[in-house]
Amino acid sequence: MTRNRLYYGDNLNILRNHEYFPNECVDLIYLDPPFNSSRSYNVLFKDEGGKDSDAQMTAFEDTWHWGDSAERTYSELISGKKFGTDEALAIPAHVSRIIGSLRDIIGTNQMMAYLVMMAARLAELHRVLKPTGSLYLHCDPTASHYLKIILDAIFSAENFRNEIIWKRTTTHSDAKRWSPVSDTILYYTKSDKFTWNPQHGAYAEQYTDGKYRYDDNDGRGLYTLSDMTSPNPRPNMMYEWKGYPFPPKGWRYARDTMQKLDDEGRIWYPEDKTKRPRLKRFLNEMSGRILDNVWTDIHPVNSQAKERTGYPTQKPISLLERIILASSNPGDIVLDPFSGCGTAVAAAHKNNRYWRGIDITHLSITVQKLQLEQLFDIHAKQDYDVIGEPQDVDGAKALAQQNRHQFEWWAVSLVGARPSGGGTSAAPGSRPKGKKGGDKGIDGIITFMEKNGKMQRVLVSVKSNATVIPEMIRDLRGTLEREQAAIGLLITLNEPTDGMKKEAVSAGFYTSEMWQKTYPKLQILSIADLFENKRVLMPPSHGTFKDSGRLATEQPEQKALWQGET
Repeated sequence: MTRNRLYYGDNLNILRNHEYFPNECVDLIYLDPPFNSSRSYNVLFKDEGGKDSDAQMTAFEDTWHWGDSAERTYSELISGKKFGTDEALAIPAHVSRIIGSLRDIIGTNQMMAYLVMMAARLAELHRVLKPTGSLYLHCDPTASHYLKIILDAIFSAENFRNEIIWKRTTTHSDAKRWSPVSDTILYYTKSDKFTWNPQHGAYAEQYTDGKYRYDDNDGRGLYTLSDMTSPNPRPNMMYEWKGYPFPPKGWRYARDTMQKLDDEGRIWYPEDKTKRPRLKRFLNEMSGRILDNVWTDIHPVNSQAKERTGYPTQKPISLLERIILASSNPGDIVLDPFSGCGTAVAAAHKNNRYWRGIDITHLSITVQKLQLEQLFDIHAKQDYDVIGEPQDVDGAKALAQQNRHQFEWWAVSLVGARPSGGGTSAAPGSRPKGKKGGDKGIDGIITFMEKNGKMQRVLVSVKSNATVIPEMIRDLRGTLEREQAAIGLLITLNEPTDGMKKEAVSAGFYTSEMWQKTYPKLQILSIADLFENKRVLMPPSHGTFKDSGRLATEQPEQKALWQGET
């Protein structure tokens, strides 16, 4: 279990695989499941038991709907058995009763579908969590109260630790209500013996200005004075110290400790012997204030943030670091079953934890692989495993037949390109639609630096067609000219024809001024080529590393930000 892993697929199926996740194998779980909270309550609670529900599934990729998948999962929760089998699941009887009661109250709608799908996954997450482990569920007030009922049932109400409020945005105008600016994070442990490392934040300026008012001008900075008397009677601490009589209950410290504090210049002595010495506490030695459950000091990932990936619902690295540092130790295993762009995975890796990430789209896996390469210079297969990706040409063909957009996202990851176009993480239990739109025939982009800091691009186009024809190269050539890019790469599922190769050669070459080399302007790589580790011929890439066959040109500012160097 110490080998880091990303998993592609429905997290429920992956979590139920005991070879991947045996009992009590994970120390910390963070999950931020997709849910379209912008939908009005009238829609969320509208009955979806009719025939229209399957058609509605195509409209909202980040919302679960009541359909066949939800009905099957509900049956599993009620029966405690895997659908259509006698295989027992990790679902206690009282959880089944609560889910049944919720359906009676809520009905068959988007909200109930969400709760059913979440209950099944939370039951498995409870199974894989160690007795000393913790779980943090990130949600918003739309469904948090229902989720807490389910979590109380699965984890026990006694193991609820906190409702954390994260202020994720500033106030904005809303009609006839208080402006919603916060998310909710529900914090549970599996038992009463769990990992906990208190976290501290900076003191408020008003507090330090009023409290730390003294300075001996000896380089140690500001300090405050605190009492040195014992709170309880201590006869062995009743001794005179440097002419100062002992307090009625004695000193707080023994003689040898008092002497050490005096030698270090940590005791303030009043001129009036009727007053008592006090202890100097220096501001720069304080850990800071103990953090509470209202977090207002972590800002969302804005459009200018260096850590921004462009992935929807991305959370800031500092948010995940706070959780990971508080509820795990170096060497522990952190799991994010809805890993998205991989912020939890990156935060775990940065802080010397092992990690597991699961997502149902190859877009997510692709973005995570790029992030890990750019930030930590680690690579799939070499430094960690990716489970669920095609391992050969037949597997690639099966993926293309199942979902061509998923195939495209996976294919661009093989050449270190960043995906272009739309797409979000779909809800487990529903088929990811991967709507793109507006990509202008471009599926991925690789950037590289030229003289004077000018960025150039390699445009990647992926074709999953069974038949490959020269017109594909001509189309890419037209896109290159329109976009004024340097190099074009066509990735084909099947082997290119001789006509395509001739068409590519006729496009000529791109000459790099910085590297003084020429590269074919149009290139073709088949999936078979990529499995043989052939790569696009181009100047060293901006933000990718050596294992892709190109020299490393790092993004030092971004990498330093994630590695805590700034």
